[in-house]
Amino acid sequence: MITKIYNIKQIITYDKVKNDVICEEPHNILIKDDLIHSINYSETDIIADIEIDAEDNILTPGFIDSHTHLIFSSNRSNDFSKRISGQTYLDIAKSGGGIKSSIKNLRESTKEELVNKCDKEIKHFIKNGTTTIEAKSGYGLTIKDEIKSLEVIKELNLLSDIDIVPTFMGAHDFPSNIKNKESYIDLICNEMIPEISNLNLAEFCDVFCEKGYFNCDQTREIALAANNSGLLMKLHADEFEDSGAAYLAGEINAISADHLMKSNKIGIENMAKNNVIATLLPGTTLFLGMNTYANGRSMIDIGCNIAIASDYNPGSSTIYSMPLIMALASLYCGITIKESFIAATFNAAKAINRSNSIGLLNEGYKADILVWDINNLNEIPYWFNSDRIKSVLKNGKLIFKNNIH
Repeated sequence: MITKIYNIKQIITYDKVKNDVICEEPHNILIKDDLIHSINYSETDIIADIEIDAEDNILTPGFIDSHTHLIFSSNRSNDFSKRISGQTYLDIAKSGGGIKSSIKNLRESTKEELVNKCDKEIKHFIKNGTTTIEAKSGYGLTIKDEIKSLEVIKELNLLSDIDIVPTFMGAHDFPSNIKNKESYIDLICNEMIPEISNLNLAEFCDVFCEKGYFNCDQTREIALAANNSGLLMKLHADEFEDSGAAYLAGEINAISADHLMKSNKIGIENMAKNNVIATLLPGTTLFLGMNTYANGRSMIDIGCNIAIASDYNPGSSTIYSMPLIMALASLYCGITIKESFIAATFNAAKAINRSNSIGLLNEGYKADILVWDINNLNEIPYWFNSDRIKSVLKNGKLIFKNNIH
């Protein structure tokens, strides 16, 4: 299948060679099957099966949301109301809300119910320009329910127009019926991880390394088991206080460490030294009514590559708009609009080990393309949302068209 996109105002993309965001004015883009074959090609002797008129609009790569908790059953609007009344995230968790309520609801849901619910949610991501999603388990916390969650992701990949990248997160919390925490660590390391690896249900393993959840020693033990089973590590790190998780992320060669609102300089330096992507989640800080945004500027100055993501989940961020996340990152995390754009595309691809195939408009990359009714890059976060997206292509196929335009 050959697809031609023509009448292009500009393409905006990060350029690896120039190490900068570039704006170019090609006459056309040629897509063969799911890949960008050439940009600004000579049209001689090429007959396209499909022609797409960009209508003098701007093209960018599709957004990559590299941190979500997509697989959940019910919302936590009651928790939201409690936070507005003054309770903290940890207060709510201790009273039986928070993650524990999501665990109960997911365990009571069938796989079919979860697939149908999550498939509807994915359509909202697509409408907002996201063409690849990382999705975690972590609301099951039994072998049966963690496998169920990851099987939901596998089925969603068959149903959905976009890619969903699976992460095992059995270390999201300790089940309420577990009296000995070490027995649950043993369950994760000796039963969950090997079984999930054998079933080929996950690429990554994530741990909530935070006071009250999993400490650094426990996280290190889980990371060793994950690596031995071929899973790459990610960490929820230093969200509420400095637990040393950022430093640990460098020590265990995690592919990314996320949140990082309370991380110290030495920890960030160790991440930079070991090429760990620092994923900022400003939507969570906003949603929780906090003002402790991660300092992306200092991380970049230290030498970290920055990604940004939605952290879409039922308890601390129901945002699925990457344009909004770009705006929040530039407003509150100290990074420029160019940097937030790179963080939502190419660096986000690095955070899910896919920077050789997505995140750029470049020959040989997947044809994941957004068509924008804007005049320049600044307008993406300026409008705060996705209504300026005219259409979305995934793997060269038109999967969304905005009927407002």
